[in-house]
Amino acid sequence: MRQLILLGICILSLSAGAQNFRLPLWQDGVPNAKSTDKVEFSDSSNIVRISHVQDPLIEVFLPSKRNATGQAMVICPGGGYKILAYDWEGTDVAKYLNAHGIAGIVLKYRLPDDDSNLIPHQSPLMDAQQAMKLVRLNAEKWNIASDKVGIMGFSAGGHLASTLGTHFDQESRPNFMALVYPVISMDDKITHMGSRNNLLGEQESMELLTYYSNEKQIKDNTPPTFLVHSTDDRAVPVENSLEFYKGLIEKGIPAEMHIYPNGGHGYGLASEHGYLATWPERLIDWMKGLEQN
Repeated sequence: MRQLILLGICILSLSAGAQNFRLPLWQDGVPNAKSTDKVEFSDSSNIVRISHVQDPLIEVFLPSKRNATGQAMVICPGGGYKILAYDWEGTDVAKYLNAHGIAGIVLKYRLPDDDSNLIPHQSPLMDAQQAMKLVRLNAEKWNIASDKVGIMGFSAGGHLASTLGTHFDQESRPNFMALVYPVISMDDKITHMGSRNNLLGEQESMELLTYYSNEKQIKDNTPPTFLVHSTDDRAVPVENSLEFYKGLIEKGIPAEMHIYPNGGHGYGLASEHGYLATWPERLIDWMKGLEQN
């Protein structure tokens, strides 16, 4: 019922000519889910933090048709696989991309830290794969080129984005990736233990640790990648980006990386961080370069 209501709102918004709207990810029931007493919660006292996601969806922000480049970015907010920093690393980023003619699609994905998931670690990736398919299904309607759909993620959202970029099927492969202070590895020496524990819980088998260490999962057809990190990141060590970049280069995958000396972790668009605030401009330049290749 809740999905039908959301779909109705979406249709009304589209008919009114709105440039942003929400769409449920799953029309015929959410897979890998079970009924519990968990209730989705949103805290907007500072930034919008969403926890216990029960109804995964995408929130679509479209630029004007005149400005549209045809490119789109599915955005995965971070939050350690515990919460989603939904506006800070999601809707604010989508609006920034819109200003440059790029469609921004914010993914509200399920979090693996509660018992509403049958196999918890599978739900985020399932939602990311479905988001890519849904965007491509609606690409013509949304003035998006189906071969110009990328994935972007921050922190644990960067882990999800890089997981999709290394574990995709034919329909869900991103055309490019942007990873901002991303968790990449499950290696004890460099991982973010909070993200690892929330994703894998007690299922920390060597097989799963290797599977979700995305620096070890790079393939010849992994998408071109843009990376941003800060040397002084104490939460997610910069080695996560360095190892992923190294793996991309070894496979001949086009990659661009920007390492800043300062900034720490979780700065979003970095609007209050001096010249670190120019990293989104570097992303736009890189995306323009993709059009020329």
